Amino acid sequence: MLNKALFLDRDGVINCDYGYVHSFENFDFIDGIFELVNYAHSKGYLILVVTNQAGIGRNLYTKSDFKRLTSWMCEEFDQRNAPISKVYYCASHPTMAFGKYKKDDLRRKPNPGMILEAKTDFNLDLSSSFLVGDRETDILAGKNAGLGCNILFSIKDRISITQTSANKVVNHLSDIKKYL
Repeated sequence: MLNKALFLDRDGVINCDYGYVHSFENFDFIDGIFELVNYAHSKGYLILVVTNQAGIGRNLYTKSDFKRLTSWMCEEFDQRNAPISKVYYCASHPTMAFGKYKKDDLRRKPNPGMILEAKTDFNLDLSSSFLVGDRETDILAGKNAGLGCNILFSIKDRISITQTSANKVVNHLSDIKKYL
């Protein structure tokens, strides 16, 4: 039996995107995220996070900083009966990273690598799965992986469906529940 998943980008969907968020002090959850994840979980969706983290590759913070923050974030979701099954991340960037992280990487969105890895790890039916992202690169990763629905979440601007390749555009996370 195949599983279905709700894929979430981190910065801009789970938390406010202040640029290279890597500590508790600047990690503010977006209104409605816990309710969305709890609802999706109750509907049988696995919750998977797919996040580009080039700040690691740019030496702005360490992999340990990221893992510590991720562990804390997942505990916050667990406490609200909204468990995250796994967090996938890519520290690479094709031009703005150093050493082993300066490369084109199939895992870096808009490429579908993290989603395809999750498909294998969790026996997913991607056509029954959703992605919520705040950037076109997120949406393209979902489309490139063959996800059934890719939703652009935008609190800053009113974006029309004609300005994106997303299937849906929402301005509040609670609006997503009707699609699950």
